[in-house]
Amino acid sequence: MTEALEIILQIILAAVLGGLLGLEREFGKKEAGLRTYMLVCIGSCLFTILAFLSLNIFGEYKENLDPLRVIQAVAIGIGFIGSGVIIFRRDHVEGLTTAAGLWLVAAIGVAVGLKLYFLATFTSFLGLLILAGLLLIERRMLRKK
Repeated sequence: MTEALEIILQIILAAVLGGLLGLEREFGKKEAGLRTYMLVCIGSCLFTILAFLSLNIFGEYKENLDPLRVIQAVAIGIGFIGSGVIIFRRDHVEGLTTAAGLWLVAAIGVAVGLKLYFLATFTSFLGLLILAGLLLIERRMLRKK
């Protein structure tokens, strides 16, 4: 498989995995849904791919290149986006789960960018189980109280 095709497939996989989690948020009528989650996931995937490709492109400057800094920057950047969706109103906080979900899809995108496909897929389905499955449990427990 050529490198370009592999990169395209990585970005498609990131879009699909981010989309799974985004669909759950969409069904829950949340502001950040399908498109946001997909964009965050493919963006973090692309930044990760670019970080490691830069080692090949700028080989003579390798001692100054650290791809892990890019992954750290993705985590910090998504923190800013996440903080923008968290709202405190009177006696409760809104958007915390959405912010955590965005943080998760950014990590999934990084995993895909690192070619850790099984880990990214497993984490996506675990995140989906947590978002959708535990919501049902929470609703049943709150109804009983």
